[in-house]
Amino acid sequence: MRLSTTPDAGLHSWAERLRQRIDLPLLVRWHGGRSFRLGRFDTPRVTLDVCDAAGIAALLSPSLDHLGRAYVEGHIDLTGRAQDIIDVAYRLAQADAESRHGSGWLGRIAHRVADAVSHTRAQDRAAIQHHYDVSNDFYAEWLDPAMVYSCAYFERGDETLAEAQQKKIDHILTKLRLRPGQTLLDIGCGWGALVLRAAQRFGARCVGITLSQRQFDLATERVRAAGLQDRIEIRLQDYRDVQGPFDRISSVGMFEHVGLKNLAGYFRIVHDLLAPDGWALNHGITSTDPQNGATRWGGGDFIDRYVFPHGELAHIGTVLTALQEGGLEAVDIESLRRHYARTLQCWSDAFEAKTERLKQLVDEKTWRIWRVYLVGCQWAFQHDDISLFQILCRRAAQPADSLPWSRRWMYAAA
Repeated sequence: MRLSTTPDAGLHSWAERLRQRIDLPLLVRWHGGRSFRLGRFDTPRVTLDVCDAAGIAALLSPSLDHLGRAYVEGHIDLTGRAQDIIDVAYRLAQADAESRHGSGWLGRIAHRVADAVSHTRAQDRAAIQHHYDVSNDFYAEWLDPAMVYSCAYFERGDETLAEAQQKKIDHILTKLRLRPGQTLLDIGCGWGALVLRAAQRFGARCVGITLSQRQFDLATERVRAAGLQDRIEIRLQDYRDVQGPFDRISSVGMFEHVGLKNLAGYFRIVHDLLAPDGWALNHGITSTDPQNGATRWGGGDFIDRYVFPHGELAHIGTVLTALQEGGLEAVDIESLRRHYARTLQCWSDAFEAKTERLKQLVDEKTWRIWRVYLVGCQWAFQHDDISLFQILCRRAAQPADSLPWSRRWMYAAA
């Protein structure tokens, strides 16, 4: 319901206090009432319309979760560029969190709640389908033509998104030293781009697994269209149910769904699926909070609620410990944080440009969720709230002289 009365004293005093602490290019309007400038400007970069009492409540306690939830549920409306909207939201959330509890408190609460998830096969399948089964057409509007939904690799920085995504796949397969005739398992294969490239360019025999029915359907169709049914098998399968061995294993953007308590077990399964002289590469998002594996100011709460149910991020130190516990040796570790910030900017820009088409494919709530999710993650990677690492590994306790002397092989083919 739209309210036409003036804001209560709480909103007015909140605006006055906030103006004394930060300068935001934000205009807050109460429907049918007065407006508040939260900075010194002639024209606001962001206008926030308060629609009801729940919108007021979100502003009075403006964590990223509260603000995002109010926007998604229609308690507030936001006008402005997505980049400006998320910058204002983060600055509001930071100011509130630091005044109340100190930096990071809200994220740590979210992490403790997420820890209760047991990650059964049914729970993980439901979580994956919640995220990836929105609509293949929806994703196709703002991803690259190959529909690669993970961090791209901008070798120079001026590549198109499509070029950078192909370079990412080639970078992974080159790191893995993939050779013709070898077997490759891709855990979380998405819409099939990596296994298609592995078979076509590297001559590998591939198995790609996913828990998403829509991804399975389209990836299977793409394999058939490419005439590669003899070299690629797409399965609707949980990684815990795969039988090995495989010469090479890739896992791209998947282990975030495994669960913190299950990381060592996940890496043990990778170990068991590898041939004795095999290589594996894990490409995944990590937290930069070494104590709690959290994101600051309530961002994790929002993502868990609307985007990735039961997703959990570990610090890179936690990942490496779990990897060793799982019987694997880390051979090479590469940070792609800057690359993911750029990837998400490309996605967000495409998402904004395709607004009219996307609103024909999904409802307003879904569109709002993805709008703030994409640009919010871009901000988080840009400001070191989260990161992404590629970890090349193999079975532990092998002779040192079986390792290359340098990293040259990873780039010689570039």
